Amino acid sequence: MNDKNNCIPTESSVSVKEWMERICALKRQKNAIILAHYYTLPEIQQIADFTGDSLALSAQAAETDAAILLFAGVHFMAETAKILAPEKKVLLPEPQAGCSLADSCTADRFAEFLKQYPDHTVVSYVNTSVGVKALTDICCTSGNAVEVIRSLPETQKIVFAPDRNLGNYIQRITGRKNMVIWDGACEVHEKFSAEKILEMKRRYPQAKVLAHPECKEEVLAVADVVGSTAVLLKFTSSDPCDTFLVVTESGILFQMQRENPNKRFIPVPPAGVESGCNECEYMKMVTLEKIYRTLLEESPEVILDEEIRRKAERSIQRMLEIKRS
Repeated sequence: MNDKNNCIPTESSVSVKEWMERICALKRQKNAIILAHYYTLPEIQQIADFTGDSLALSAQAAETDAAILLFAGVHFMAETAKILAPEKKVLLPEPQAGCSLADSCTADRFAEFLKQYPDHTVVSYVNTSVGVKALTDICCTSGNAVEVIRSLPETQKIVFAPDRNLGNYIQRITGRKNMVIWDGACEVHEKFSAEKILEMKRRYPQAKVLAHPECKEEVLAVADVVGSTAVLLKFTSSDPCDTFLVVTESGILFQMQRENPNKRFIPVPPAGVESGCNECEYMKMVTLEKIYRTLLEESPEVILDEEIRRKAERSIQRMLEIKRS
């Protein structure tokens, strides 16, 4: 039976404004909220109830009274929301939205790796699967990684996973030598080069360089500020400089510009590219149409094994306790 009211329109036949109106109506109807990462498309961030980095959004998920949480981001982020809010229905509009960094460290491979280091404390970046978090003693974010490592005794041996660039950055800042670092990386941040940044600095000498710690050491060495997306965003609002060269995924530019309309934000292209943005293909897979369909059908839903979820939750809670202490 062809019931016109039940037909799902195609993206080409509906304007951005119409998609947003339909999504908002569904949110009200279903007591749902949308959580969007800073790296998603501008229109996704616009329709979101909350925008932020992965852990901040998951913490928000645990506090809301909404029945349904739709996570506009990649797979590990939706998993983290479910870890912290197991009683809620968590939806992921694009199940194929993975993460090159998280995918570089599977739970099976990591478990085998850890057998070599039984006396080490395992610290994992939040950009990991629920399975890796379940094997972890304490999680960290790019914003608190240094604080987490410093909370451990200096004599304590550490395994850090999965980002080698973030791990090496932590070692340089803390002076810790007793760290074994998993050899993984974010394919987006790996593409930046110091040479391209210095080239851009010659064109914009007054600009300050903002870089994410997932970048290589040579890149961080020429940055004025190194920090998580939340740290970089906050800096652009508090610093008097009016021009910034941004060395992270280009989706953050939308929030930077929205909060600072009179400032200029210039994306640094990847190495070997004359101009343009460095984008995460997985983040850009989330569209308004997919969000609408997911809310309408309440699927795909994130389902986690409860035993693994509880183990993963302990590693996150231990991190949060450091902040509270």
